[in-house]
Amino acid sequence: MLLAIDIGNTNITLGLFDDSVLKATARIATDIGKTPDQYAVDIKGAVELHGEEVSQVEDCIISSVVPAVCSSISSAVTLLCDTVPLVLGPGVKTGLNIKIDNPSQLGADLVAGAVGALSEYTMPCIVIDMGTATTLSVLDKDGVFLGGSIAAGMGLTLKALNQGTAALPAVNIAPSRSVIGTNTTDCIQSGLVYGTAAMLDGLIERMEEELGYSTTVVATGGLSKEIVPLCRKDIIYNENLLLDGLRIIYEKNN
Repeated sequence: MLLAIDIGNTNITLGLFDDSVLKATARIATDIGKTPDQYAVDIKGAVELHGEEVSQVEDCIISSVVPAVCSSISSAVTLLCDTVPLVLGPGVKTGLNIKIDNPSQLGADLVAGAVGALSEYTMPCIVIDMGTATTLSVLDKDGVFLGGSIAAGMGLTLKALNQGTAALPAVNIAPSRSVIGTNTTDCIQSGLVYGTAAMLDGLIERMEEELGYSTTVVATGGLSKEIVPLCRKDIIYNENLLLDGLRIIYEKNN
C-alpha cells in the first residue's frame, strides 16, 4: 500500500492507497516540537484506528509546507515502514506546467492539489484550498498553472480578532443565524463565515473576468465543506483532492 502524507501548518493528513483506491484517511496535529519517535506513534495509531496496519505500507510520498516537521515525519515513516519517502519538491516529476515568476516558490500542497484537479476535472479550473490559509490556484484551458491568490484562513482571522481586540471573544466557526447579526457572537460568525463565502465568490468572478472565460471550481481543505454551500458560485467539494494528487505524482515517479 501507498501512504500519502500532506503536512499543513495545523494538521497532517494521511491517506492509505491500495493501487488507486483510497482505503482510509486520518488526521493528526502538526507539532514542530515532536520527535520522529513521537510522530511514528501518532502515525501508527492513526492507521490502526482505521483498521489498517503500517506493515502493509510499501512506500510513501509526502508534501509539506513545514520543513522541520517534514524531516521528522520522513524519519518516522522510515522507522515504521523501512522505506524512504518521496518528498514532493524540485526534481520530482509532476506533469504540471508552472508559469509563475519563480516556480520553485510554489507550495507543495498547491502542486498536489493542481495535479489532482488536472486528472479529475475539465480545464480551465480554479482550485480552492481552505486550511490555515485560504488559497486559490488558477489552471488555464491547457492545464497550465498561472498563479492565484492567498488570504488568511478563517482560524487565523478569528485568532487575530480575539487577540487583537479587548472585547471580541473567540467563537465557533459556524454560520450565524442570519447575515445581519444581532449579538456579538452572531456578528463575528457572520463576518467570518459569510464574509469568506463572499470573498471566494468575488475572487472567482474577478479571476474569470481576467481569464476571459468561465472555469470549473473545486474546493478542498478542512473548512471547505462548511463554506462551499454558502457560496453563490457553483463549487465542487473534494475532500481528498491533495491525497489523490500525491498518489498521481508518486505513480509518475515510479
